[in-house]
Amino acid sequence: MGMTKVVALYSDKVMDHFTNPRNVGEIPDADGIGKVGNPQCGDVMWLYIKVDNNIITDIKFKTFGCGAAIATSSMITEIAKGKTLEEAKKISRGDVADALDGLPPVKMHCSNLAADALLEAIKDYETKHKT
Repeated sequence: MGMTKVVALYSDKVMDHFTNPRNVGEIPDADGIGKVGNPQCGDVMWLYIKVDNNIITDIKFKTFGCGAAIATSSMITEIAKGKTLEEAKKISRGDVADALDGLPPVKMHCSNLAADALLEAIKDYETKHKT
């Protein structure tokens, strides 16, 4: 069971988002920030959103974790950008995994983390912008 076996479990899309992650970084004046972590594997995700007129106009992430954690963070930013907050709230871990052409079962928790981070960022935004 060398490294080649592990890599074979990942789809080309996962590898692409791991090696060329989209929307990396932070948004200094973010409207909402979500931070989630998984103590078991040590993954930590920060997700930053800019919201204009109820639409996520910009989204960035910083993830410290395994390749799947980085790939799922990258993919969820791609899925969520341009969506309304209501649409973004409905993005599930299944949506993230499907968009990446699947994840090995042992890594499904990473897509869960990404979905949770997005929800946390939206919650943070809603808390700050209660009308």
